[in-house]
Amino acid sequence: MTIDRIVMAVAGSFILISLALAHWHSSNWLWFTAFVGANLLQAAFTGFCPMAIILKRLGVKSGCAF
Repeated sequence: MTIDRIVMAVAGSFILISLALAHWHSSNWLWFTAFVGANLLQAAFTGFCPMAIILKRLGVKSGCAF
């Protein structure tokens, strides 16, 4: 798996988990959903993604495997 796919999978998982928590626990979990969405939006414009930096330092390959 590449860095891009891991970041998308983790972000999607965080969003789904926080939506479930907002439904069954407290609507305040929607703030976490908004935080993840805002980070994805800023990363699209700036190219800065803290998780991608961490994964790169851990040795995860970047780019496509073709």
